[in-house]
Amino acid sequence: MRSRIAAALAFAGAILSGVHAIQSVSRAGRYLYTADGNRFYIKGIAYQEQGQVVADANNPFLEPSTFIDPLANGTSCQRDLPYIQELGVNTIRAYSVNSSLNHDACMQLFSGAGIYTIIDLALPLNGSIDRLSPSWTTALLDQYLETIQAFSKYDNVLAYNVGNEVVIAANGTAAAAFVKAAARDIKAYLNSIKSTALVGYAAIDGGDNWILPLAEYLSCDPSNAKSGSTAIDLYGLNNYQWCGNSTYQDSGYAATEALYSAYNVPAYFSEFGCPTTPVTDWSEVGALLSSEMSPVWSGGMAFSYFPAESAAGEYGIVSISADGSTVTVNQNFDNLKTQYAGALPPNSPSKSSAGSTSYPACPQQNSTMLASSTLPPTPNLAACNCLENNLSCQFTPSTSNYSAIVGALLDYGCSILGQAGGNCNAISANGANGVYGVVSACDPTVMLSWVMSQYYADNNNNAQACSFAGNGTVNSHAPSGTSAANAAASSCLASATSTSVPTLPGGGSSGSGGGSSSAPSTSGAVALNTKALGGILVLVVIGVVSGLWTVT
Repeated sequence: MRSRIAAALAFAGAILSGVHAIQSVSRAGRYLYTADGNRFYIKGIAYQEQGQVVADANNPFLEPSTFIDPLANGTSCQRDLPYIQELGVNTIRAYSVNSSLNHDACMQLFSGAGIYTIIDLALPLNGSIDRLSPSWTTALLDQYLETIQAFSKYDNVLAYNVGNEVVIAANGTAAAAFVKAAARDIKAYLNSIKSTALVGYAAIDGGDNWILPLAEYLSCDPSNAKSGSTAIDLYGLNNYQWCGNSTYQDSGYAATEALYSAYNVPAYFSEFGCPTTPVTDWSEVGALLSSEMSPVWSGGMAFSYFPAESAAGEYGIVSISADGSTVTVNQNFDNLKTQYAGALPPNSPSKSSAGSTSYPACPQQNSTMLASSTLPPTPNLAACNCLENNLSCQFTPSTSNYSAIVGALLDYGCSILGQAGGNCNAISANGANGVYGVVSACDPTVMLSWVMSQYYADNNNNAQACSFAGNGTVNSHAPSGTSAANAAASSCLASATSTSVPTLPGGGSSGSGGGSSSAPSTSGAVALNTKALGGILVLVVIGVVSGLWTVT
């Protein structure tokens, strides 16, 4: 137990020091540097209390279904800051944040203490790119942009992660096309608002035959023009190789260093630790922050500050009292503190000799790297709203909990369309062959209205064909006649397959942009916010969650 007086003094000092006390961090070549030209190494800690975890066969990593925003409670940040400082930490990673809350106290507190943040943009359940049925939609882009908007005023955001462990096996690498599209659009948006924050991705560690090609794909240029417009800026590897009293060679660290030896963008261990023993000595820090690994890696994030359970075991270096007022450290805290204090990575290469970042051609597709170099388009809210307004049959759910029925109705609708000789190609997206339906970037509710309208038209505009068990309504304002309806839809979607700079919802742009379409009206109930539908599967109700904070 440490003194709460120290916490209060740290909080006051941080606030009084102002929000411009921290140096900016930028990249040169494949390394990070502070404004004074010194090489920057991440000495980090994962900083997120674990949400509710439901053990289920479809949740093998015990990923949480809820979250507690770690940066929205100034009292908690004030409580924890002295311990984070005592560890020698210079960066924390937050896995899920609520863009509607105020983060001033925590962010200014950490900024004043010289501590950077890496913010994951994904949220549990439907707020992430789903690894089994990936998509990049208006609702998900909306969520990402609103989070950036909430944090763009702070000077200590080092990076935003567009995903965490979305790809977990070679047969799922097609999902990387959607991650890369997200990186492209978020990068374009950050450039448009003159933000210097980096765009990152945190990868699960995997087989050499696909984990390096995945990393190379995320940092490559599909146009072969040596452009970084679709590349991530910062690659994270969730690595748990070193467990217990190991060595650089025996742990596999030497092999990992060799595997990434030619990697082109800055990289770090976005998670490291050991869950299989009650006490870990964190001896991997001495290797990670050494001249042996500095040619590739720029530090890492120890997992985890707070207690956390995973399929592999338990983590955590502190415990918090039931009333939230007191922090008690364990031996793992002291061991990590000792290791961070003793780590002295080399201040090389110099920024002037680091060169510029190169962006090679993308790796060839094969059986273990399935992602196409043709990426999904930028989600276009205006096009999706226009389409929804002109569809002849619209989704008007009879329940406020419509997120629970969209997947089932899409499944049913596509099934009966198929039986009648039709298809759902317009709402499907395939990261392996690079074919993306013109409606595939719209909110799932718009996709469902499109499916309903197709079935309605195939049944000669019979009102019963629009009902879908009372969840559909004929749109009296839609163009009359199939020819006029098709013409209106084509006009709406004319720009839906292009790439452009996203704009914040309500930002005044009539072009592409984040934002989900307005919630469908319900009978006698208030509709849920459509952001909750951002990652709903197109043809099934629920899939395995991706892009969350995960330990393996």
